[in-house]
Amino acid sequence: MTEAPDYRDTVFLPKTDFPMKAGLAQKEPAILAQWAAEDLYGRLRAARAGRESFVLHDGPPYANGDIHMGHAMNKVLKDIIVRSQSLLGKDAPYVPGWDCHGLPIEWKVEEAYRAKKLNKDEVDPVQFRAECRAYADKWVSVQRDQFKRLGIMGDWDDPYLTMKYDAEAAIVGELLKFAESGQLYRGAKPVMWSPVEKTALAEAEVEYEDIVSTQIDIAFEIVESPAQPGLAGAYAVIWTTTPWTIPVNQGLAYGPELEYYCYEINGVRFIVAQALGEAFLKRIGVPPEAAKGLGIVPADWLKGAIARHPMHEKGGFFARPRPFLPGDFVTTDAGTGLVHMAPDHGEDDFFLCKAHGIDPVFAVEGDGKYRADWLWLAGQGSVINPKFNAPDGPICTDLSEAGALVAASADFRHSYPHSWRSKAKVIFRCTPQWFIPMDRTRQANIPLCETEAQIHAAQGSNTTTLREIALGAIEETRWVPEKSKNRIHAMVEGRPDWVISRQRAWGVPIALYVHRKSGEYLRDHAVNARIVAAFKAGGADAWFTADHQALLGSDHALADYEPVNDILDVWFDSGSTHAFVMEARFPGKRADLYLEGSDQHRGWFQSSLLESCGTRGHAPYDAVLTHGFALDGQGRKMSKSLGNVVDPLKIITESGADILRLWVASTDYFEDVRIGKEILSGTSDAYRKLRNTFRYLLGALDGFT
Repeated sequence: MTEAPDYRDTVFLPKTDFPMKAGLAQKEPAILAQWAAEDLYGRLRAARAGRESFVLHDGPPYANGDIHMGHAMNKVLKDIIVRSQSLLGKDAPYVPGWDCHGLPIEWKVEEAYRAKKLNKDEVDPVQFRAECRAYADKWVSVQRDQFKRLGIMGDWDDPYLTMKYDAEAAIVGELLKFAESGQLYRGAKPVMWSPVEKTALAEAEVEYEDIVSTQIDIAFEIVESPAQPGLAGAYAVIWTTTPWTIPVNQGLAYGPELEYYCYEINGVRFIVAQALGEAFLKRIGVPPEAAKGLGIVPADWLKGAIARHPMHEKGGFFARPRPFLPGDFVTTDAGTGLVHMAPDHGEDDFFLCKAHGIDPVFAVEGDGKYRADWLWLAGQGSVINPKFNAPDGPICTDLSEAGALVAASADFRHSYPHSWRSKAKVIFRCTPQWFIPMDRTRQANIPLCETEAQIHAAQGSNTTTLREIALGAIEETRWVPEKSKNRIHAMVEGRPDWVISRQRAWGVPIALYVHRKSGEYLRDHAVNARIVAAFKAGGADAWFTADHQALLGSDHALADYEPVNDILDVWFDSGSTHAFVMEARFPGKRADLYLEGSDQHRGWFQSSLLESCGTRGHAPYDAVLTHGFALDGQGRKMSKSLGNVVDPLKIITESGADILRLWVASTDYFEDVRIGKEILSGTSDAYRKLRNTFRYLLGALDGFT
C-alpha cells in the first residue's frame, strides 16, 4: 500500500512574525525610544517643508501635578488630528506648551513655608519667585515625560513656557499695547474675591456649587417719607442670604414698577412686595389671619423715603440715613421685593449707589474680616464662615437684640461661587483693580477713568469697542460643534469688564507707572520699549529689581510716579500665547485650530479672543473645536472624595497607551464621555480584534512583495 501524499506544502497557510499578544505596556517605551533616536518628528518637518501648513495651537495645561484623564483625552485628540493632517501631506507641526504662573503654584510654595512656620510675606520676592519657578519647572518635566509616554508627537525639546523670559517679555508687551491704546483703567468696584487666597478672581477662575446658607429678614425703620408721611414709623423688610453684608449696608432698593403691601403684626407695620406677602408671613411664622392688612403701598410712596440702619445707635457710619433708591433689577422672584444695598459687595448695589453719590467704604479686609476700626464687629470674621452668619452667630444675635431680626433660618439651598483652585467660597468685594473695558472705544488718548460713568463719557463714536470686535470675530470663526458658537457668543455678549490684576507674587507684573497726583498711568512708547527689553534680558523679575528711574528715562522723574506691583491674571498670560508662539514661530500664520474642553469658552478660548481682538482686531484662530469631559463609568464627575478617579498613568502601565488612545478615538468626544473598567475592557477586546485581523492579513500576504 502506497503512503498517502503530504499536501501540506501545497496549501498556502498564513505566516507572520507579527505576534498575537501585544504586550503594549512593555513594547511601547521601546517604540518611543526608536522614534526619538531616529528624530522622527524632525524628519517629518524636513519632509513636509514648503508644503501647505496646518497648525493646531496647543492650549497650555497647568504645570502643577501629574496628568489626569482630561489631559490624556485632550492630548490624544490633538495628536490624532495633527497626525491626520500630516498624513494628508500637510506640514503639521505641534508645539506643546505650559501655563507656569499663578496661584496654585504660589500656594504650594507657601504651604512649604507654613510647614516651617515661616511667613512668605517676609521672604525676598525674587527668592520666592525663584522657588515658584523651580516648582513649575519640576512639573513641566514630569508632565512632559507623561505626555510623551502617551505617544504624543511634537517639539518636546523646545516647548513654550509662559515663564520663559521671551514669553514674559511678550506678555508684558501685549499688556502695554492695551495701555497705549487707552484700553486699561483702574477702578474700585466689586469683583470676585477669595478671602482664603487673598486675591481677586476672574469669572474663569470661579465655579458654582450648591450650598446651604442662613436666610434672614431684617426690618429697617422708615424715619422720613416725603411722598407719604404716614409711612414713617413703619418697617421696610429686606431678605438676604448673606447676613455679613448687613454691617456694610448703605441703602434700600425698591422696584419702581412693583406694588407693595403693609401688614400690621402685633402693632408693628411691615412693608413687603404684595406678590411676596404670603411667603414673607410663612417665613416669620405668622398665619395670614393673624396679620392685619393695611392696604397697598404704591412704589411712588417710597420715593425719597429714608430708613435707618438697625445698628444706628452705634453712631458714625451706622447713624447715616439709608435712602430708598429705585432699582430696575428689583424683582419678586424671591425675598421681599426690597433689597438692601451694600455697594462694596454687589455689582447692582455698586452702580445704583454710585449714581446717587454713595461710595464704597471698604469695610471688609482681604482676609474676609471687618476692619479693625469698624464700629460693629471690628476685626471679626471670616465673613464666609457659616458659623459667623448662623442664626445664633454674632450678626444675627446683635440684630435680634436690636429688635430688627424678623426671621432667620439656616436652610436656604442655592448655587454659590467658589474658587476653582482652592474650592473655597468667594465674595464680591470692592477693591481697586485694573480692568480691560469691554465697552470703551479704542482711542489713542483716553485718560485713566475711575468710574464707569467717566469711562462711558470718554467714549467716542468713530471707533469700535472690544465687545463689538470680539462678537464680530466669533461670527467669522468656525465653531465645532456649531452649538458651541452660541455659548461663547452669549458669554462675551454679557461678560463684565475683564479684571486683570491679582494681589499675588508669582506671575507677570502689571508693569505700569501711575502718576502720584493725577492717578493717570504713563503712556510713553519709549518707556514701554525699555520695560520689554528689561523683561527679555531678565524675565519678569526685572520689574522687582529694576532701576525704575533708568526705565523711565530722562523725560520722567521717579518721584512723580509709583510703580504698580499687582500681578497679571494668568488668563492674560495664556491668552497672549498666540503672540509669542504662533507669530514668533510661524510668522504670518494664524492658528488653524484651537482644541480644548468645553469649559474653555469662559477660559482660554475667550481670553485669547479678547487679547487678540484688543491688540489686532481679529480672532487668533480660524476654527475652534470643543470636546466634553471625561466622566467615570456611571457618568459622574471624577472626584478623589468619591474614589472614582480613573488614572491614565495606571492604564498606560497596565494596558498600554494604545488602549487609552483607542478609547479616545472611539468616543463621541463632542459630548461628555465615560471611562471605567467595563468600558476599557470593551476597548481592549476591540483592540484584540483589530490586532488579530491585522495579524491574519499580514500572514496572508506572506511571500508577496
